[in-house]
Amino acid sequence: MIPSLVFDLETIPDAAGLRRLNPHWDADLTDTQVIEMALAARRESHGTDFLPLHLHKVAVIGCVFRDDHGFRVKTLGKADDTEGVLLAGFFKTIERYTPRLISWNGSGFDLPVLHYRSLINSVPAPRYWDMGEDDRDFKYNNYISRYHSRHVDLMDVLAKYNGRANAPLDDLAKLCGFPGKLGMDGSQVWQAWANGKADEVRAYCETDVVNTWLVYCRFRFLKGELDRESYDAEVHLVRDTLQASDAVHWKEYLDAWGTIPKGA
Repeated sequence: MIPSLVFDLETIPDAAGLRRLNPHWDADLTDTQVIEMALAARRESHGTDFLPLHLHKVAVIGCVFRDDHGFRVKTLGKADDTEGVLLAGFFKTIERYTPRLISWNGSGFDLPVLHYRSLINSVPAPRYWDMGEDDRDFKYNNYISRYHSRHVDLMDVLAKYNGRANAPLDDLAKLCGFPGKLGMDGSQVWQAWANGKADEVRAYCETDVVNTWLVYCRFRFLKGELDRESYDAEVHLVRDTLQASDAVHWKEYLDAWGTIPKGA
């Protein structure tokens, strides 16, 4: 089995970066005040408080890892780890296992953010960036090229690489019979983080990567990579793994999931 790594980021505005780019701002402002000023300015200039990708500081990296040893879901590191530590941990996994990366909108958001923030934090990742210079196989199948399969942006593929056809993960997960998002979405992450709810943000990120993995398993069934028996086994493996956890968010997730419909 080729190892698979589903990943998802939760980000917060980069207060230090905003200060550096706006040296005229009052140095006595708190980080929260700096961020609120930047968000207000963005709303006024663009009608949205969504900051440019290079100003998204990585706060959480959620992962599902599936290989011959089973199914695991976790958030990397600890809530108080630096951004550099989180980035290094993610790319270390790629260096060690060379997994297939799976994401939902990873090409549009998560990977560009990882690129910018790795550049800012000086985090090397030679295996990830290899496009055939070190390993000839990577010339024809690497993590960078949009149409290669070492990274599968499931949203992009299902939309046939047409941005107008993109669909939200929450909708697709629920329409496929999976729980979807519970209690939070990406627009609420900064406020939750600022209010000391890092554990809730980390839990939310974990549920997102499980949703992505489940939809990806359904996609593999469509492609014929999994037959019905294998697909059902993958879905039940996820449920069994989550049921073995005593974490509150997995109990809520399983309650929302309910009983798997026969044949779904």
